[in-house]
Amino acid sequence: MFKNYNMNQLVLPLDLAVKLKDNDIAFSIHHLVESIPQEAFDSFIRHTGCPSYHPRMMLKIILCGYTQSTFSGRKIEGLLNDSIRIMWLAQGYKPSYRTINRFRVHPEMKELIRQCFVQFRCQLVQEKLIDQEAIFIDGTKIEANANKFTFVWKKAIEKYHANLVEKSNQLYNKLLENEIIPELKRENDEQLSIEELTQIAEKLDEVVDDYTQKIDSSDDVNERKQLRSERKSPKQMVKQLYDWITRKQKYEKDFEIFGTRNSYSKTDCEATFMRMKDDYMQNGQLKAGYNVQIATEGQFALAYDVFPNPTDTKTLIPFLDRIEKEFFSLPKHIVADAGYGSEQNYDDILTKRKCTALIPHNHYVNEQKKKYKKDPFKTSNWAYDEESDAFTCPNEQKVTFRYHSTRTDKTGFQRQYKVYECEDCTDCPLRTLCTKAQEGTNRKLMVNEKWEQQKEYVRTKLSEEETAAIYRQRKMDVEPVFGFLKANLGFTRFSVRGKSKVDNEIGLALMAVNIRKYAARG
Repeated sequence: MFKNYNMNQLVLPLDLAVKLKDNDIAFSIHHLVESIPQEAFDSFIRHTGCPSYHPRMMLKIILCGYTQSTFSGRKIEGLLNDSIRIMWLAQGYKPSYRTINRFRVHPEMKELIRQCFVQFRCQLVQEKLIDQEAIFIDGTKIEANANKFTFVWKKAIEKYHANLVEKSNQLYNKLLENEIIPELKRENDEQLSIEELTQIAEKLDEVVDDYTQKIDSSDDVNERKQLRSERKSPKQMVKQLYDWITRKQKYEKDFEIFGTRNSYSKTDCEATFMRMKDDYMQNGQLKAGYNVQIATEGQFALAYDVFPNPTDTKTLIPFLDRIEKEFFSLPKHIVADAGYGSEQNYDDILTKRKCTALIPHNHYVNEQKKKYKKDPFKTSNWAYDEESDAFTCPNEQKVTFRYHSTRTDKTGFQRQYKVYECEDCTDCPLRTLCTKAQEGTNRKLMVNEKWEQQKEYVRTKLSEEETAAIYRQRKMDVEPVFGFLKANLGFTRFSVRGKSKVDNEIGLALMAVNIRKYAARG
């Protein structure tokens, strides 16, 4: 005997929610999106044409797709026919993959994703899943949706541009010497602009036209032959000039795309080539990608940002600015690894934001080792006399103060140094161990007093029991989020191009991580 099986009979229930478990992830998505204020959706309203799908429904099905490791618009469309939870969230609607893709890269989508993070954090606070005492910041590099071998390097473009400038200047000087064209009123003595190169090409075109008219009007075979021979050189110059104009336009566009970066990809101009983690064969991977920064607490991503520069040091201040502007007020403690330790970052957190920076500097770990503390050639171990403002080197020579120095980096941040110099390094038996300076010059020591005070502040904070316990929590808090994102969710490569679209997609992926972790609690 078998259980009744009849394909021609209507099967109840019709409400798909009955098929879902009480703690199903679809309910978490539903409650989160429903908590977003209606004002956030007003910008999607259109008063003409066919009514659009409700943005709440679209956001729900996209988030649900991402929680199931489905990042393709076509595959999310497929889930609308197969997945009970996504069919329930869509309530019978079946938007096409084009509609799904257009919605997730919509400019107004950024505000919806921001609201998701704000509402999700409020939910965590209400349920006391986070204590708001600290945020843990870290970054990871994710591969861009860019083709292979599409790199453009800044150094190569600078080299080609310099060659073009040199050759064009030589040609211009040659034309002036031979009195082929009149002298131009130049904007810059170092290089000819595109407009000036165009003027030279037009003048040479006139010269070529004159030769052509003379050739056409002459009946003498030898004279025509001579004129053709004379026309050949300016004709080649015109061709060369138009080629330079095209190349110069391309180079100027390249420099505009580069900005402060050293490379970009031709298929995603906002992606930068970065050194990714080594593969299983220990081969370094240089790929176009983005630097994703997140702020976490309780292993939940509370804020995020995307940067085109590979180093974390320069990302901290703009990331903190975005957190304060768009997500939440900064807590008392800001925790990050040594990759964020710099004078500018410490100054910003301690002075401007009045927070506690639990961020070790680059040499913090080495400074804790016995080998470092006992090394007589480390300047931090040299004896210092405050009265005479002088250090004592390993050869018992005085290293006295000479002058002040100021250095300004690319961002405009200034560092103040005190420069000390050894009295006499001549015939020093320890010279090769102490310095790499050339023979005949004395060892110099540059001391940044503000930086030394900041490092002492960090050492003190990381040695205190309370703050040290918070810092030790960093690895257990922020690192698992990246592991979940890449290993469990399978998000290792963007499927869209351009920073604004990438910003939307990583927001959806991180929120999917949050929802999966939140739903798994029960």
